[in-house]
Amino acid sequence: MADIDSITLATRDSLGRVAIDLQERFRGTFGLETVRDLVFDSYIELAVTATVDRWLIVGAERFADQRLRALIHADDHSATRVPGVLFLCVHNSGRSQMALGWFAHLAGDRAVAWSGGSEPEGEINGAAVAAMAEVDIDISRQFPKPWTMEFFSAADVVVTMGCGDSCPLVPGKHYEDWELDDPAGKSFEEIRPIRDEIKQRVIKLMDQLEISHA
Repeated sequence: MADIDSITLATRDSLGRVAIDLQERFRGTFGLETVRDLVFDSYIELAVTATVDRWLIVGAERFADQRLRALIHADDHSATRVPGVLFLCVHNSGRSQMALGWFAHLAGDRAVAWSGGSEPEGEINGAAVAAMAEVDIDISRQFPKPWTMEFFSAADVVVTMGCGDSCPLVPGKHYEDWELDDPAGKSFEEIRPIRDEIKQRVIKLMDQLEISHA
């Protein structure tokens, strides 16, 4: 497993610049040390399964950005706070990514969601990407990543899909388990009904949370 000592000096410099840029984005909310720690940790987490090393710097920035936004949401106790949902599966390459895609598409800015995996794959399932593109939802920029406590802290509802005991139980969270076929190894045509079932489950969840949907 990668650790901070194994990161080259050139990569450390690049991650340092990413941290400075992110801290500017979150100026007044997070200090540079907090942001830097999350950037390096995000890089190390993604490096475990990454298949394309040159993508890791960009991935670490995007992963750290999501974690920082989750921290902000977890700390939001205002009357205007929107619901948060975390979708979890084993590889974070198919089911949870499609659920996140549907939720973001249908909820818009009326809710926020994240996804993660207990054993993330190196890349997102291409057939799942194609199946979602067929309904005009682009999940191609998403990437498999592990669940983190920032996401759990921010979520009101945690939806699990086949990860069983490897998905942690966090007190105070409402859990739902969706029994869905795993799209891994399935064809585009075989994934279509999984995609459509996920949509119906997402709509039902939104109704439970009283979130209007498009």
